[in-house]
Amino acid sequence: MTAPVPRLNIQQLSRDNYAALLKLNGVVDRAAVDAGLEKPLLELVRIRASQINGCAFCLDMHSKDARHAGESEQRIYTLNAWAETPFYSERERAALEFTEAVTLIHDGRVPDDVYQRTAKVFSEAEIAQLLWAVTVINTFNRLAITSRVPVGGYVAGDPSTI
Repeated sequence: MTAPVPRLNIQQLSRDNYAALLKLNGVVDRAAVDAGLEKPLLELVRIRASQINGCAFCLDMHSKDARHAGESEQRIYTLNAWAETPFYSERERAALEFTEAVTLIHDGRVPDDVYQRTAKVFSEAEIAQLLWAVTVINTFNRLAITSRVPVGGYVAGDPSTI
């Protein structure tokens, strides 16, 4: 099986929109870290949403960024089965469960019990930033999947390779 052929270059065809989304992503990153969310946690969240959505480009990118941020191969490889492994903290488990609920919001909204478990380990400010991070990665997933952004050229820490 060969890689899918790119459909359109969303970055070039909507430069202002894409630039605004990249800027929002930067704002979300800074605000999330300022609120107390750890960079490796944000990458796990981005990988998990991208797994659910099946976004090859974002999986490649955020796996590389997670490694660059110090994440272990074992935790990246087992992320799809996080609930069945002992490798994630209570805080990470809450973030991953919240990510799944927000990403799969069509399955019945974000249940109260999921939100309550999230609120036990995250402040309201952290939850707000976590919600933004999940929302932005879901947007990137939809753009990359629909336009079939080519996979493999991204270099961790180098935004010019996006």
